[in-house]
Amino acid sequence: MAEQTIDAAVAELLRRERGREDGGRLTERWPGLDVATAYRIQDAVLDRKVGGGETVVGVKLGLTSRAKQRRMGVDVPLTGWLTDAMTLAPGEPVPVGELIHPRAEPEIAFVMGGRLTGPGVTAERAMRAVASVHAAFEIIDSRFRDFAFDLPDVVADNASSGRFVLSARAVSPDGLDLAAEKCRLDAGGGTAATATGAAVLGHPANALALAANGLAERGKAIEPGWIVLTGALTDACPLRAGGVIAAEFASLGALSVTGTH
Repeated sequence: MAEQTIDAAVAELLRRERGREDGGRLTERWPGLDVATAYRIQDAVLDRKVGGGETVVGVKLGLTSRAKQRRMGVDVPLTGWLTDAMTLAPGEPVPVGELIHPRAEPEIAFVMGGRLTGPGVTAERAMRAVASVHAAFEIIDSRFRDFAFDLPDVVADNASSGRFVLSARAVSPDGLDLAAEKCRLDAGGGTAATATGAAVLGHPANALALAANGLAERGKAIEPGWIVLTGALTDACPLRAGGVIAAEFASLGALSVTGTH
């Protein structure tokens, strides 16, 4: 794919995000778009945002659970970037009017204590670099109509990034059985889904290791203090103004998000 085509994709994704509008897949116009080139688009979008004053605060995993893979018709996990502009404080309403079609999904998040760089990172090594574990919500969004995309599209679109919030409660990773960590998702006045941490590649640490190894292929690493969202435990629920979605974790505590205009 020519550099000017990459530039055009970057400009189109930024235009849609800023204009709060969706559109067709990039792969409809550029059927030769592959995942490696899509990551170049993703990084170029990030560079534009950092140039505009945003700061990188971490990374996110996408499509790590079978539920999400089935929902999106994609079967390969992917990584994206988190910036300070995506961050919400616990209890801060989600400004759904700033997004296109937001959906909330519960996640297990890590705050890193040490630098983690691949290749060859194992789940065990990854967990040794974790400072604390948190309940989290990611508010995903998509610049593609009806959340319909192929893998290169969603990679270029920063893994459907929107907003995210971590619980204020920080739990030590020592002694936690995150594969067995139970989560109940409540929406619309009832239980929408239940899951355990094993829904994320068998264990959230596997997602962390995958992120470190994948970033190493691009000459990057997970830095101390960064947040890592390990991927959705369940399918996502649409979030509308006035709506409340809550998650109750066995060890990590409770967290909720509320939509507002």
